[in-house]
Amino acid sequence: MDSTLSGITRALSRDVEALDVVSQNISNMRTPGYRAEHITQDFAQRVAQARLQLDLSDGAIEQTGRQLDVALQGNGFFMVDAGGQSLLSRDGQLQVDANGILTDAAGHPVLGESGPIQTDGNPISIRSNGEIVQAGHVIDRIRMVGIGQPERLQGVGNGLYAYDGEIVDWNGMIHAGALEAANVKPGEEMIRLMQVTRHAQTLQHAAQAYDQVLQTGISQLGKQG
Repeated sequence: MDSTLSGITRALSRDVEALDVVSQNISNMRTPGYRAEHITQDFAQRVAQARLQLDLSDGAIEQTGRQLDVALQGNGFFMVDAGGQSLLSRDGQLQVDANGILTDAAGHPVLGESGPIQTDGNPISIRSNGEIVQAGHVIDRIRMVGIGQPERLQGVGNGLYAYDGEIVDWNGMIHAGALEAANVKPGEEMIRLMQVTRHAQTLQHAAQAYDQVLQTGISQLGKQG
C-alpha cells in the first residue's frame, strides 16, 4: 500500500478505537466506581499519536443508606474472585449470597485477608478501614489494593480490572451506605467525540483527494502512452 494511504488508514483505525472508548465511557456513566478511559491524541500531528489511559480520579460519593453499599475514596480497589482470577473493582454494590459469602453485584466473592469473606448470614457492617463487623466482632477485612503502576491497570469489562503491576499500601477510606459514581464527565466526552469525528472526517477527505490525484496522474500517463 502507498505510504501516504497507509498512514491515513492507521490514523483512521485509531479514530475508530477512540470512538469505541468514548462510547464505552458514556454507556458506563451510571456504573458505580467505573473509571473513565481516555485515548490521548495530538491532533496537530499529521498522524495522531495515541495511547490509552485510565482516569483514576475519585468519582462523586452518593449516599444510598443501604448498609452493604460502599464507596471507595483514594487510589485503590478491592479484590474479587472472578472464576479463579483475582480482579479489581470499585463497584461497591455488595451483597451476601445464600451461602453467607460477601459478593459484588455480579456474584463474585469479595476477597478478605485470607480468601472469600464468610459470614453466618446475620447482618454485617463495614468500617471505613474495610473491617467486616458482625455481632460486635471483626470477622474479616476487605482486601484493598493500592496501585503503584497505573499504566498496568487494564479494564476487562463490567467494571472489573486486571492488574499485574506493583501493589502499594492503600491510604484511602471506605464510606458505608454510599456508592461512588462513575468519574465520567459527560461534557468532556462530548468534546472528545467532536474532536475525533472531525479528525476522522479530515482524514477521509484527505484520502479522497489523494485518490483523485492518483487517478488523474494515471489518466495523464495513459494519454501520454
